[in-house]
Amino acid sequence: MSEQPPYLRIADELRQRIAEHVWEPGDRLPSRAQIGQECGVGENVVRRAQELLISQGVLEGRAGSGTYVAEPRERVRVVRSSAREQPSGSPFRQDMKALRLQSDWESRTDAKVPAPAEIATRLGIAEGEPCVRTTYEFLADGKPVQLSTSWEPYAVTGGTLVVLPEGGPHAGAGVVNRMAAIGVTISHAVEQPEPRHATAEEASLLGIQKAALVTHIRRTYYSDDGRPVETADIVVPAAHCEIVYEIPINR
Repeated sequence: MSEQPPYLRIADELRQRIAEHVWEPGDRLPSRAQIGQECGVGENVVRRAQELLISQGVLEGRAGSGTYVAEPRERVRVVRSSAREQPSGSPFRQDMKALRLQSDWESRTDAKVPAPAEIATRLGIAEGEPCVRTTYEFLADGKPVQLSTSWEPYAVTGGTLVVLPEGGPHAGAGVVNRMAAIGVTISHAVEQPEPRHATAEEASLLGIQKAALVTHIRRTYYSDDGRPVETADIVVPAAHCEIVYEIPINR
């Protein structure tokens, strides 16, 4: 059986010190050089160990200041299910209400944005065709817990009352209900989740370390004639959120 990599051993040592209250939440850790000297390893090993614990939400890095023991933070449960689309309200608000957390989101919409190649492929349109792009930052008790960038073909919603997802009489109603308002019936959605590391921009918006793990979900809504009418990239920090898929059973 192979020996445990040094950085995992150091991560276990740091985790144990926190569990034994050698360091409390909010405490600044000693320098990497000092920890490395105490544990008999190099600074790069300590850095990898700390990055692992940061990605797990045990530690947090503060630019120009150092590494600290993270304050306890309850993981937010994000439920993914087509059955949760409702005529009014938001599934995100439902999830946060169940956790007794105040929910909110900030958004920005840009109209007639040329579709990048990947987005065009997902929407079944030509690269460069105009789309309505909306970026979202979802908040729980004022803290960011989810990012999303949505793309809708302008050919579908242009000139209608639902062209702006967060504007007009159907603002915030969600894709399914907005599309229904213009006679487009959504039959299903396809989601493709995968783990990866946060980009610098995502880390800044979510308040996490750049090396932190996130779940990236590519979601596309399809109309009943098989046409993609919206696609989105959803980013959820693994340390702060757990993703649960709810699968309705038709009887």
